[in-house]
Amino acid sequence: MPDLTIILAFLLALAFEFVNGWTDAPNSIATAVSTRALSPRVAVGMAASLNLLGALSGTAVATTIGQGIVKTEALDGLTVASALIGVVCWSTLAWFLGLPTSESHGLIAGLTGAGLASGGFSVLQAEGWKKVGLGLLLSSLSGFILAFFLMGLLLHLTRRMRPSRIRARFGRFQIFSVAFMAFSHGSNDGQKTMGVMTLILFLSGGIKEFKVPLWVIFLSAATMALATALGGWRIVRTIGLKMTKLTPIHGFAAEMSSAITITVASHFGIPLSTTHTIGTSIMGV
Repeated sequence: MPDLTIILAFLLALAFEFVNGWTDAPNSIATAVSTRALSPRVAVGMAASLNLLGALSGTAVATTIGQGIVKTEALDGLTVASALIGVVCWSTLAWFLGLPTSESHGLIAGLTGAGLASGGFSVLQAEGWKKVGLGLLLSSLSGFILAFFLMGLLLHLTRRMRPSRIRARFGRFQIFSVAFMAFSHGSNDGQKTMGVMTLILFLSGGIKEFKVPLWVIFLSAATMALATALGGWRIVRTIGLKMTKLTPIHGFAAEMSSAITITVASHFGIPLSTTHTIGTSIMGV
């Protein structure tokens, strides 16, 4: 019979994925609602389906989270459960209070804190932390820089077009950019819980080597998609109405810049904050 702490940790990992899908995934398509390119209902449908597909696209980020942050021999079911309790409670409280937070940073901090309490600084993995540091840099700067230059290029290319034509054309283009953004979100955030779930299975002896099982990939992706579909419409509608009103060309530039940054990071197994990436991209336009 599996250790009860292992079962608890696994359930908490699913809870984290649900909270992430409920509170964070809708941010990936909020700009399309802000520009009125998509209605909240259609936008949430796209977010749920494309996050699902994105989460199925690879496991590089999952491997970094599961075995690249803290040495696995320093962890057990109790330490992983402790980390997840902290991040789930904090994310839920922040959502309730309306505070902008990063579930990604919370998860990494939770695992790190639990590992440090268990074995000290020697349990930290240098290679994984290089990727974490690079992720912080990418989410803070890359989205902003890409969006700034892409926006400048688009303004140059459309300088002789009528505003009404620009709005209509980029309103259509935003359907593609928001789909790309939602897919990229799933490819990074969706994989983080896969890494934790695989870590739990590895610690329990359920798997002999650290390789993400196919059923874990599908379970994690489906949980995020379900949470996005159930809770996302409310958040997207609120964000879309409260956010500074962007025009479709600005929304397109922000989404494409964010999606490119996140997709490249996911390919190289770099966990980053998708929330911060889209936020800095909006600043860049």
